Amino acid sequence: MHISTLMLLGSGELGREFAIAAKRLGCRVVACDRYANAPAMQVADASEVFSMLDGAALRAAVERHRSDFIVPEIEAIDTGTLATLEAEGWHVVPSARAAQLTMNRDGIRDFAAGTLGLTTSRYRFAESREQAIAAADETGLPCVVKPVMSSSGKGQSTAASAEEVGKAWDYAVANMRGDRPRVIVEEFVRFDSEITLLTVATRAGVMFCPPIGHRQESGDYRESWQPAAIPAAALESAQAQARTVVEALGGHGLFGVEFFIRGEEAVFSELSPRPHDTGMVTLISQYPNEFELHVRAILGLSIPAIELAGPSASAAILADRESEDFGFAGLDEALGMGAAGTPVDVRLFAKPRTLKNRRMGVALARGDSVDAAVDLAKAAAARVRIEFRD
Repeated sequence: MHISTLMLLGSGELGREFAIAAKRLGCRVVACDRYANAPAMQVADASEVFSMLDGAALRAAVERHRSDFIVPEIEAIDTGTLATLEAEGWHVVPSARAAQLTMNRDGIRDFAAGTLGLTTSRYRFAESREQAIAAADETGLPCVVKPVMSSSGKGQSTAASAEEVGKAWDYAVANMRGDRPRVIVEEFVRFDSEITLLTVATRAGVMFCPPIGHRQESGDYRESWQPAAIPAAALESAQAQARTVVEALGGHGLFGVEFFIRGEEAVFSELSPRPHDTGMVTLISQYPNEFELHVRAILGLSIPAIELAGPSASAAILADRESEDFGFAGLDEALGMGAAGTPVDVRLFAKPRTLKNRRMGVALARGDSVDAAVDLAKAAAARVRIEFRD
């Protein structure tokens, strides 16, 4: 069997778990990121350090390693180079078009709402403080302001007045990625819950994982759980919309499709053509997990079924300051909270540097119910302490 070389563009915690899953199936993994010793680099066969926005460096790395699959893990990539590479015969996962449309929130939102007719909130784009305030007049207040390019919800805030919209613009621009000061101003959807619907596009068709609920704070996820309890009609709508968008984007792989659930209605929010941070719960909740599903779909391997192990949850372990000299304590306490039928696990991401509110790990738990699993995961996460030595 040919040993496939997978080049990861972005090597954070999601890339680390993906690399582990790929290695278990005999793949060679090349991990790329803008800094050395990133989490996925520590388990990969080779690594490259360069900005993903540097098209020349990206092309050089692909050609040097003769990659069978180019696998984006982040949004901030020179997608024009990806499109050119794909046109030359290189395989971009799931497709260069998917990477281009999802690199910025404006691309995927216009595609979902304008081209595909999916149900979305009212929204406008703005490239200045004044335009943002004018956009809020059209979407209505309160509204949510987000940079069109960011990661893990950075730069997102809610505004209830014109003055707050101006401050939200400043916050979004200060926390955006890339060099284009542009935000999306969208209607604040009064929803019952938020879900991520992990959707797998395979050679045999589209598959869905049980829906994942999640709680966000400052635009970033804090806990996620599976399965999320939502009305059957809302789940049916979410699956139909997810199927529509992933089939339109093309290619094979796992997509994290986010929805607001409002009664029996599913409102499309965002999409990532890769494993999703809220999907880290699948490391304990289901088989195959989201990373294994992504690898299998990419390689064209069989996925007979997706099996839920039971009500499960994840809780983020956060740093509260910046440091390069730190360690962890409390692992024994956290892991000792597990029991037969209600296991607890901890995954530390091995990031070489902490930042305020940066995710450094995740606690995972199963319970007799979703609520019990969430409580157990949060309690385990609270036991893990980051000890700073500087």
